[in-house]
Amino acid sequence: MAKSVVDIKGLSKIFQRDSFAVAALESIDLVVAEGEFLCLMGPSGSGKTTLLNIIAGIDRPTGGQLRVLDEDVAGMSEDRLAAWRNVHVGFVFQTFNLIPVLTAYENVELPLLLTKLSSQERNEHVLTALKLVGLEDRVQHYPRQLSGGQEQRVAIARAIVTDPTLLMADEPTGDLDAHSAEEVLDILSRLNRDFKKTIIMVTHDPRAAHHATVVRHLEKGQLLPNSS
Repeated sequence: MAKSVVDIKGLSKIFQRDSFAVAALESIDLVVAEGEFLCLMGPSGSGKTTLLNIIAGIDRPTGGQLRVLDEDVAGMSEDRLAAWRNVHVGFVFQTFNLIPVLTAYENVELPLLLTKLSSQERNEHVLTALKLVGLEDRVQHYPRQLSGGQEQRVAIARAIVTDPTLLMADEPTGDLDAHSAEEVLDILSRLNRDFKKTIIMVTHDPRAAHHATVVRHLEKGQLLPNSS
């Protein structure tokens, strides 16, 4: 049996809006096994992205237990959390978040500048990541010279260049046409299948969900019983 990478019990998240308390997540219990490709689905406002951000250490829960890679992520200091994320988490966003004045190579190299790798080691990592997403011939291209699908593939290369334990994807196909979306999803599937990457993806697109190994649904901050 695969060990759990994420173990959540009774997790809640409450946002304070003026004098009102808004419950974004209520009593969430979730286990994500090593090597799983989990898809979180649900309508806008259901808490999908909030849950993703909490698992990734970008946001903190209000209550409950959260252990990721057997560590109490919610209890870490901000500095410790930043260092932990740099090592263990790769993030792919809906908006590609590439820096326009940097080439594809330079965008992918960015996370490695925080490591102790030599320039030669960084070069090897960057070229390997870009080859994995099929963009070894676009190394010196700037984001404006790439299609949306190619930009998202550069963003995936940037997310995997540090060989993170967890790959988090928030609506990764939301800004893409159907063909580009399928290419991106195929890459995520291959990373999961061939490289055993644990992936958690948020989407509202049923076609994207077909690529996952486990699908869970959120509604109004509550995780519905397992449907996969």
